[in-house]
Amino acid sequence: MISCTEFIPAYSELFKYLEKKGGKAAVAKYWDRISQEGLDNLHAEVSQNGLRGCWNYWSHALNEEAADFTQTLDEEKGEFAITMHHCPSKGRLLEETHLEPYEDYCLHCPALYKGLIESYGLKYEMDLSGTDKAACAVIISDPKIKG
Repeated sequence: MISCTEFIPAYSELFKYLEKKGGKAAVAKYWDRISQEGLDNLHAEVSQNGLRGCWNYWSHALNEEAADFTQTLDEEKGEFAITMHHCPSKGRLLEETHLEPYEDYCLHCPALYKGLIESYGLKYEMDLSGTDKAACAVIISDPKIKG
């Protein structure tokens, strides 16, 4: 079986193709479609378990991708955080010598997850300042909880 990371260069090339054919709007439309139709597990977890559902979803997904990450859940404070020390997707693209990664590759994460997460009344923030080193951070918080 091929691991999910084997598809990363193809995803990057697809994003470039979509942008060439229809501009950044075409890429955004594709990501929006995935967010609306391809994240049933995340919808189920967050709708049933709130912030703990975020923990459940990403602990499974990121371990499946063999990511180097730390996640924390502070339910009293109303905060879930992921620190991605090394993203296997972006890391793989940075290692590729035969293709140029899609320039906005890392924007697919907030495009996929932010609207979904915020539809449940949570706040989604992402720090993409380390993507040149395959690193990023996400904080999802519940504004109703005053920790």
